[in-house]
Amino acid sequence: MVFLVRHALQKVATSSGTAAKAGKPKVSEVLTAYLKQCNEPPWTSYFIKQRDVDNDQFGWSHFNWTLDTGTNYHILRTGCYPYMKYHCTRRPWQNLTLEDRFFRCIKVANLGLPQLFYGLAAVFLIRHVEHVEMGPGRTPVPIYFLYEEHKGSLY
Repeated sequence: MVFLVRHALQKVATSSGTAAKAGKPKVSEVLTAYLKQCNEPPWTSYFIKQRDVDNDQFGWSHFNWTLDTGTNYHILRTGCYPYMKYHCTRRPWQNLTLEDRFFRCIKVANLGLPQLFYGLAAVFLIRHVEHVEMGPGRTPVPIYFLYEEHKGSLY
């Protein structure tokens, strides 16, 4: 059921063509570019504005993300209007299907209210901005942090 809803919403989002016309990068491209830009850190946690990207990971909550170098990350992701929140931890690949479904069910059961309040609070708590370079001829994408991270630190 959740898959059908996610699929229908993705079709509506992609059929409108607004993201493609605006030249927005996919959120997955930004995730990959940022992890590479930071030299594959042990962990990172950031916000990205929903309006800055095409959300090609809609409905995903906990999943593996493997870079072309073979480095795998466990990604915890949630929408928190007006942002999306990513927490990335470098870890070996693991089947996260059960956890993904569990987190998705919790979000639905709570009607998304905790995510909304988290996003509204983040508007006031964010203190640091970095830009993800998307490649030649493409506009850098801003990502936001509650505080500046020390790249490569374990904690």
